[in-house]
Amino acid sequence: MKVLVVGASRGTGAELVSELVERGHLVTAYSRHGGADDDQVRQVAADVLDREALGKAMIGQDAVVVTLGIPENPFRVRLTRRASSPLDVRSRGTRAVVEAMQEHGVRRLVVQSTYGIGETYAQLPLALKAFFTLAIRPQVDDHELQEHLVRESGLAWTIVRPTVLHDDPTEEPAYVGTDDHAPTMRVSRRQVARVEADALERRELRGQVLTVTAAATA
Repeated sequence: MKVLVVGASRGTGAELVSELVERGHLVTAYSRHGGADDDQVRQVAADVLDREALGKAMIGQDAVVVTLGIPENPFRVRLTRRASSPLDVRSRGTRAVVEAMQEHGVRRLVVQSTYGIGETYAQLPLALKAFFTLAIRPQVDDHELQEHLVRESGLAWTIVRPTVLHDDPTEEPAYVGTDDHAPTMRVSRRQVARVEADALERRELRGQVLTVTAAATA
């Protein structure tokens, strides 16, 4: 499968590129920073809001995964109102991706959102509810709009909602649910990348919103 990963330079996006390559897929890694091409990864250094570059990258793809985000500490962003990416990068970038997919006839879309959006907000611990409300309210609102755009896109979509992300390496399988239950509140980016790769490969996950977190231990 030819897969375009948008937001591929770091975090879950970078993990996903590695996971897809391991599974034998041909990957186009789209990010502002780019990198070196190899036999299985074509690098595109461009902003997601660059419609011309995005359209060119979309040609010939079978599927797209969006892992856009803001890398800076959210408290610093809230205090300084400054970030390397716009606070609405998720919705604006996803809108651009959806429009490019529609233009070029690409149907399969997986989008990374976050647990705590929509009906899952009620399931958050009190501390995380306060964090969502006080520290990252603009980002939360942008996630809500992002998910709305995906649902209304007419594409074959899957939304992935991971809990709090960390970088600890783990080979343990993640908990994946289609309701709002999350047995834990932390999950590794590597685990999320595996679920996103699974979502691309499994037709039954189309039209599903997936809760992804570490499985509870006994």
